[in-house]
Amino acid sequence: MQTCYRHPNVETGVSCSSCGRPICVDCMTPTNVGMRCPECSKQKTKVRTAASIARGSEPRVTYAIIAVNVVVFLLMISQGGTGFQTRVGSIYENGVLFGPFVDQGDWWRLLTAGFMHDGATHLIFNMLGVFFLGQMLERELGPVRFAALYFASLFAGAFGALLLSPDAATVGASGAVFGLFGAAFVIMRQQGINPLRTIIGIVLVLNLLTTFQNADTISVGGHLGGLAGGGLCAMAIIVGQQRSSQAAALFGCIAIGVIAVIGGIAAAGTPSLY
Repeated sequence: MQTCYRHPNVETGVSCSSCGRPICVDCMTPTNVGMRCPECSKQKTKVRTAASIARGSEPRVTYAIIAVNVVVFLLMISQGGTGFQTRVGSIYENGVLFGPFVDQGDWWRLLTAGFMHDGATHLIFNMLGVFFLGQMLERELGPVRFAALYFASLFAGAFGALLLSPDAATVGASGAVFGLFGAAFVIMRQQGINPLRTIIGIVLVLNLLTTFQNADTISVGGHLGGLAGGGLCAMAIIVGQQRSSQAAALFGCIAIGVIAVIGGIAAAGTPSLY
């Protein structure tokens, strides 16, 4: 049980709806947007409507990620691929995640594979996930922390794929998408929402079931690695918010991404575990 940031000896399950710091009964100030701490309650709250959200706070990082994935897909088609098969051409050969190549020094594959897809269906499903989850999380976290979360999840997914199946050729943004699911799950829990009673939790469970049911064609390690990485990043962000330190939240995500890269490189030359 967390303790009030102003009264360390008092346990509480409530957090400030603005800054996220834990607050006890004596520190709570009821507002139209939930309970707030003494400092945040003194600040004026901007009323946000659906119209105002649509006009401002555009999730530009989310859109940029989608755009890069689409452009890479079109370039892969231009090199001889089709809407159903893009595992051809120099982009695929030089960018696919494959343990032996990473072990030989092609470390950039941990990044590039996350922007490549094997067919239009693969691309569409992943980009739908980025679009819906990205809009929610980028507006919640801001563009910098969201970008750090996304790339840390991408690297964590690559680490998981190399850890379980280093000899499998892997492409796709699925690891990063599962990371966004993991982050959304943790953040919703911290806000007092049961994710399993929302569409986020339901879709996540269905995707996990699909992953294990199709383990021969889907990267189990990539999905689980991304999920774990996103969840850990969300925890780091929450801790940073509770300490009123945006730098700590950002550093936590970066540290998780760096650890994932180091782990992926180390796992690239090991025998397959799955």
